[in-house]
Amino acid sequence: MRCLWLTQADPEPRHNGQLIYSGGLIDAIGESGVRVDIVGAMRPGSPHRPFDRQAGLRWFLAEQKPRALWHTLLSPLPNVADRNWTPELQRLLEGRLDENGWDVIVFDSLSAGWALAPVLKRYPRRGRRPRLVYIAHNHEESLRQQVAREHPDPLRRCILLRDAAKVARLEQAMVRAADAVTAITPEDRDRFLADHPGRNIAVITPGYGGAYVDQRCISARQPRRAVIVGSFDWIAKRLNLEQFLAAADPLFASHNAELQVIGTAREAFLKQVRRRFSATQFTGPVSGLSALMQEARIALVPERHGGGFKLKVLDYIFNRLPILALEGSVAGMPLRHEDSILLYRDYRALAAGVLQVIDDYDRLNHLQERAYAICRDQFDWASRGRQLLAAIAGP
Repeated sequence: MRCLWLTQADPEPRHNGQLIYSGGLIDAIGESGVRVDIVGAMRPGSPHRPFDRQAGLRWFLAEQKPRALWHTLLSPLPNVADRNWTPELQRLLEGRLDENGWDVIVFDSLSAGWALAPVLKRYPRRGRRPRLVYIAHNHEESLRQQVAREHPDPLRRCILLRDAAKVARLEQAMVRAADAVTAITPEDRDRFLADHPGRNIAVITPGYGGAYVDQRCISARQPRRAVIVGSFDWIAKRLNLEQFLAAADPLFASHNAELQVIGTAREAFLKQVRRRFSATQFTGPVSGLSALMQEARIALVPERHGGGFKLKVLDYIFNRLPILALEGSVAGMPLRHEDSILLYRDYRALAAGVLQVIDDYDRLNHLQERAYAICRDQFDWASRGRQLLAAIAGP
């Protein structure tokens, strides 16, 4: 099988959920024997170079140049797709389409939506074109509308609402055009089915390729610390974090508890939140994530916005950190409240919940042991590759 894989960017290095999911699926399908040509933007720090070959994978990468704000505002495409709609990537796509012989063309997330029109122009008749597969990382229409509506700045909110309308149009066009659609959680599948009843939409949750901690006992040896791991480059993630910290930081400070935020963010954002919050430490990007998690008692998922599957939850589980989260923020996970996770209705309740259990070692250890046992054999990448091949083959 020959597959043309259109993605936002080279997934290496894999420092956020989108890159981990894309990279894991590319690896899994390549290891299954499929020949895959990947078209996307270059990224700093990646070992791949344009036209590299790696076993059954070939990389067709172009430098990603920043788009002018006016171009994004005037573009018919939403920002997430417009930023890849560059002459360099268009030429790479045309070269791959000229080669012909493709069995399948994969659109890896809505960011690859810039390529939908050129592909449909090249293959105007459904019966004579490769199978088209749309891999959804979120139900973007509902997610982008939620984020836009809740942005505190009126001007920014207006811009985001306009972009959300573009997202809705493009996402619906991609689902209509695709021969197969995959969703990252059952909840997202149900949202797609509400708009496109009768479609066969496969659910492919992410796999896990990180460290497994076989045994761990949480005790007084660890600081009274909770951690939040993530990438905070996207506005939705920053909104989640700031809103949670506004509720949690004063409570933590008054109860001699620590909160550590681990992950990438713009330096301007880090400077702002470091000035604002006293009980919270912001590490920025780190190389020793597992070591930092071993020095904490609790992991948090305080996300009202962001949708989809939270890959950091797998890091928490397999590093044996008990998880406290907002209700609805751990979609796609087989965890149950009070058994393998603790769930809370809002930010203040979540922060108070941390303080209630942070010294209850028996309960914390029960949560981490149950979550590990439930998930231990459910998240290997090889099975995700088989699921994707089954979705490509169709009914």
